[in-house]
Amino acid sequence: MSARYFLRILSIGALAFFTFLMVRLSLPYTAMNSGVDFLTTKQRVYHIFYWRVSFYTHVFTSCLVLIAGFTQFNPWLLRRYPKVHRRMGWVYLVTVIGVSGPAAFMMAWHANGGLPARTSFTLLSLLWVSYTFYAGWKVVKKDFATHGAFMFRSYALTLSAITLRLYTYISAFLPLAASPREIYITTAWLSWVPNLLIAEMLIRSGWVEKIYRSPVSAP
Repeated sequence: MSARYFLRILSIGALAFFTFLMVRLSLPYTAMNSGVDFLTTKQRVYHIFYWRVSFYTHVFTSCLVLIAGFTQFNPWLLRRYPKVHRRMGWVYLVTVIGVSGPAAFMMAWHANGGLPARTSFTLLSLLWVSYTFYAGWKVVKKDFATHGAFMFRSYALTLSAITLRLYTYISAFLPLAASPREIYITTAWLSWVPNLLIAEMLIRSGWVEKIYRSPVSAP
C-alpha cells in the first residue's frame, strides 16, 4: 500500500468519523429545546428569533457542507464521476453562500467570549462566504486552478466546525491555567487560522492545482 493511498484512506475515515460525531451532536437539537447542550450557554440570546433560526440552520446544514465539500478534492471521484463532483460542488456553493454562511455571520454577533471571540467568528464567516463565492465565480469563468485553490481555502474554513469541537474537547482534559473565557477565545481563533495556514501551504506546494488540472473537471 503506497503512502498516498494510505493517507487518502485515512482522510476519508477521519472525515467519516467526525461527520458521524457532528450528526450525533446535532441530533439533540431537533428537540428545539433551549436546555440542550451548547444552548444552555445562550439563554440570553435564545429568545432572539433571527439568532435561533441562524443557529438551527447552521447546525442542521453542517454535515451536508462537510460531505459535499469533501467530494471536491478526491482525484479518483473527479476522474470517474465528474458529474458527482460538479453537482456536489454546486450543493456546497449554494449551501455555504446562501444558507450556512449567512447563518454563521448572524450567530457571530452573539458569540460567547466577548469581542475577541466575536471578531474571530465574524472574520471566519466573512472569509468563508467570500472564498466560496469567488470559487464559484472562477468555475463559471473556467479558471479551474484558481477555483480549486479557493474551494480548498473555503473547505479549510468549513473544517473549523470540527477543529473547534476537537480543541474544546482536548482543553477539557488539560490542566490549563486560564479561565473558561480565555480558553474559548483561544479555541475560537485556533479553530480556523491554522486550518487556513495549512491550506495555503498545500496550495503553494501545487497539490490542489494537480487535482484540478484534469480536463474532466470542466462543467
